[in-house]
Amino acid sequence: MATKEKTEKENITEDIEKNIADIKHKFIVMSGKGGVGKTTVAVSIAYALALRGYQVGIMDVDIHGPNVNKMTGIDNAKLTGDGVKINPVKVLDNLKVISTASILDSPDTPVIWRGPLKMKLIRQFLTDVNWGALDYLIIDSPPGTGDEPLSVIQLINDIGGAIIVTTPQEVALLDARKSIQFAKKLNVPFIGMVENMSGLVCPFCNKKIDLFGTGRAKKTAKELNIIFLGEIPMEPEVIKLGDKGKILQIMKNKSGASAAIMKIAEYIINYSENKDYI
Repeated sequence: MATKEKTEKENITEDIEKNIADIKHKFIVMSGKGGVGKTTVAVSIAYALALRGYQVGIMDVDIHGPNVNKMTGIDNAKLTGDGVKINPVKVLDNLKVISTASILDSPDTPVIWRGPLKMKLIRQFLTDVNWGALDYLIIDSPPGTGDEPLSVIQLINDIGGAIIVTTPQEVALLDARKSIQFAKKLNVPFIGMVENMSGLVCPFCNKKIDLFGTGRAKKTAKELNIIFLGEIPMEPEVIKLGDKGKILQIMKNKSGASAAIMKIAEYIINYSENKDYI
C-alpha cells in the first residue's frame, strides 16, 4: 500500500512539473487576516507585471471567497477547454486567470468543501489548466495558514517565494506573523512584506490621514528579518475601481497606490532575475 501511495504521489508531482514547466516564476500572496486587501494587491501586482510586457497568470486558490474574477472584470466568464486541458480566462493578451468563480452557477453559490476536495481542485489547476509559457504565476491565497496555501506549497516544488500582505493594525500584524512563521517552517523563501491601507489619501486635499497608523509593518519586517516592500496608501478611487473590476485603470493612473505597486513589481522582477538582489 505504501509503495502504491508513493507511486501516485510521484505521478502527481510529475504531472504538475510537466504542466507548469514553462512557468518561470511562481509567487504566493498571503495574509494572516482577511480584509487587508490581499487580493487587490495580488491582482495589482499581476497587472503591473503585465504592463511591463511580461506574460502573467493569476491562480485564485481562495476557493470559498474567490474575488479575482470580480477585480479583473471577468465576473461572468466561464471556463472552456478542448477535452484535454482547461483554458484559463484571458483578461489581457498577456494576462490570464483561473478561479473557482468561473465554475460556480452564481456568485452567491457557496463552496462547502473539506480539505481533500480543495487540494484536489488546486491540483487540477496545476495539472489540467493550459497555462502555456508564463514569466510569472501569481497565486492568490485565502487568509490564514490552512489547506489552500499548504496545498500550493506542497504541490509546487519550485515556488519562488511568498509575499505577505498586512495593514498597520496590531491585530493584522499579529496574524501576519503567523503567516511568516508558516512559510518559514515550510522553507518558502520570502519576497517580502507589504503594508496595505497605509494611511488614507483625502480625495479633497490629497493629504494623508493615518487612520490605522503607519510604519508598524516595516518594524515587524525588520524584527523578523524579511524585506519590507513598501506602503500602499488607501485611496477612495482605488476602492471604487476595484469594485468595478477596473484595477488596470488604477495601475495606469498616476497615484500613490499605483506608484507603490509598480515599485513592488520592480522589486519582484529584480529578485526573479537575481536572487541575491536586496
